[in-house]
Parts: sequence; C-alpha cells; structure tokens
Amino acid sequence: MIIERRKKGSSITRVLEIIESVAQAERPLSPADLALLLDIPKPSVHRILQQLVAEGYLQTNIRGLLIPADRLQATAFGILHSSRFKALSQAVLQKLAHKTGETCGISIPNGTEMIYYDRVQTNWPLQVHLPIGSHTPVWCTASGKLYLSSLPKDDRQRIINNLPMEMLARNTITTAKELESTLLEIADNDRGVENEEFIDGMASISVPVRNEKDRLTACLFTHAPILRKSLTELLQFEPLLRQAALELGSFEC
Repeated sequence: MIIERRKKGSSITRVLEIIESVAQAERPLSPADLALLLDIPKPSVHRILQQLVAEGYLQTNIRGLLIPADRLQATAFGILHSSRFKALSQAVLQKLAHKTGETCGISIPNGTEMIYYDRVQTNWPLQVHLPIGSHTPVWCTASGKLYLSSLPKDDRQRIINNLPMEMLARNTITTAKELESTLLEIADNDRGVENEEFIDGMASISVPVRNEKDRLTACLFTHAPILRKSLTELLQFEPLLRQAALELGSFEC
C-alpha cells in the first residue's frame, strides 16, 4: 500500500495513517515497517504505537508485530454497519433470501472467529437463531472454512495447529489433518460447505465476497435446517449466491 503524504503531517494525520496502514496490510507490520512506509521518524512511530496499544486500538502478536485490536475492529464494524453499505447489503440479502427461501447473511473474519455482519431471515417457523453480531468458529462453519482456505498455506497451518477444534455437533472435524484436507477441497471449489458440523440439524454453504484486489473481505452464506433443505439442495443456490457476492463486492463503503 502506498500512501500519498504531505510534506509535514499533523500528529492526528500520523495516527490515522498508522491505523490505516495496519488495518490494510496483508501481513502484520513492525514499527520499522511503519516508519519506512510512512516516512515518520522511528521515535515518533514508537510513541504513537504505545498510545494506540494502550488505548486498545492496536496490539502486538507473539512476534511483536502490529495487528488491529478489539477497539479498532469494533470501530470498523460499526462504520460498516451504519454506512450506506448496510442499506445496499440488505437489499441484496432480501432479494437472495426471497429467491432461496432461506436465511442469507454476510460474515466477516475476526481472528479465529467469524462475525455475523448482516442477515435476512425467512419466516419459516423452524429457524436457526444466529443474530447479527454472533461469533462463530472458523473450523466448523462454511464461512469460516472458506476464509481459512483463502489463507497462505503456512499461515493456515499455524492457525489450524492451534485451534481447539472441540466437538460441537455430530460431524465436527476435530483433527488438523482432516481439516487441512477439507480446506484444500474448499479452495479448489472456491466454496465453503458445512453439514451438521457447527449445529446438529443445520447445513450451510458460503461463497467469497472479494474486493477490487481480489482479496476475500467477507463471506456470503445461506443456511437451513436439514429437515427443510439438505446440503445437496442448498448447493443448487450456489449460482445465486455467486451473483449476489459479485454485487456486494462492487459496493464501496
């Protein structure tokens, strides 16, 4: 990422540029990376970073590199949720839910979890209750596995090897080897699936929402009780989900 800068930036500008750089980076950055990228003296970078970490906007990983912290993630989530993207995404989801007859939603990655950013629920009496803001595990959900499959192999395997992978439903994958094999298949199909792995009696499918740089930024999903639709039946909706994902990816927040 290249940031066009002025000759002299204010303290506020420097703070915002540091937050922007960390949030948009494809890998965690070091203080030295930020100093070089933004042309800010190292002492100034360290001083700003100390405050951002103390205030909960940034945090360091085990290697001492900078990543977004809870407060920054919550801020980003709030901006997305209140922006015009909310109205646009709702329109797409409502149209998709009407065509599929099932609940449809958008989830976004958050560490080893996925967050339900938005959803449109159908009026069937039998529903899976997962409201907006719900946190779901990455290793046993269609969207979570799709996100994991999009990561570089080394990063993905480090994450997989440290996941709890507890048994949550009758078909939950509980070994790293089996999960990695499943993720390779998901990557080949560019589609996440889940059949009673997260919740007994529920199946779901998910497709990626990508930005202009072809990076996965979110996942578009539909799920249903298997008493009403099996995984095979949900897969018939894949073309509809892919078209809707293209629309979502073209929106500018």
